[in-house]
Amino acid sequence: MRVERARYFLAAVETGSLRSAAVRCGVSQPTVGQQIALLEEELDVVLLTRSRHGVRPTPAGQALLEPLGRLVAAEEAVRDAAMESSAAYRGRVQIGGVSVTAETIIAPVVGHLREHHPGLRFTVREGASGDIESAVLDGGLDFGVITTPMRPAAAGLHRLPLVSAPLGIHARTDHPLAGRGHLHWHDLETWPLVTMRRGTVMWEMLHRHVAEPDVVIQAMSARTVKVMAAQGAGLGLLAGVETSADIPDLVWLPLRDADPVHLCLTQRQDGQPSRSARIVRQAIRARAEELRGR
Repeated sequence: MRVERARYFLAAVETGSLRSAAVRCGVSQPTVGQQIALLEEELDVVLLTRSRHGVRPTPAGQALLEPLGRLVAAEEAVRDAAMESSAAYRGRVQIGGVSVTAETIIAPVVGHLREHHPGLRFTVREGASGDIESAVLDGGLDFGVITTPMRPAAAGLHRLPLVSAPLGIHARTDHPLAGRGHLHWHDLETWPLVTMRRGTVMWEMLHRHVAEPDVVIQAMSARTVKVMAAQGAGLGLLAGVETSADIPDLVWLPLRDADPVHLCLTQRQDGQPSRSARIVRQAIRARAEELRGR
């Protein structure tokens, strides 16, 4: 029995259509239909009923879901073990992230994996959390490592919490507020501010707690926020995540009445990630564990 036929059948049942199964498996719709027909012929049973509303398993197909699922899982386990033992992970993994996670989580993971699995290739896309989630949902990215948006996840997406960090302000050491141990939201009402651009979690949090903030600069990256704050452009609103891009002559002041910022891994609920994507995802979770331990 060819295992890919079982995989196509399971994908058709899970997605409810041959077209969606083809998209998930990366083949054409006729290929999925032909291979499932051959599987039915091989097993001498009818596995699916087809209608204009899609496909669903017959009683025989329902009975075979579990054993065929075990068959597919067994093949994947064998391939994973073989690739792990030979350090032969290959392929391209497409990851999305906000600027902070690209530096503190994604970059260290990519560096480590490239050292041990030189056959891996990566696409790393930076953007606002909402944009990254849209790309994940559309299939343009395998997953994203983002600042958790304030709104619930869209249908079809799953967010896995990774690590949390306090929210605070970067100020020049000669700023009038620099000598204080902490700040509150109301302290920001009369000062020029530098923060991430409209549409980001930082922007939403600021405007939720300060009625008319004087945002003088909308930045594209956390580093730009720090640089602008260090040049005296304004107070820089950022999460207190340690990065390598430290800027001298800055002090970070926590916002005492602000909720922490949560970072998460966002992925499709019905996704079937490649073996390479799975090892990258595992490494990202391990990196988050490391950050939590600091």
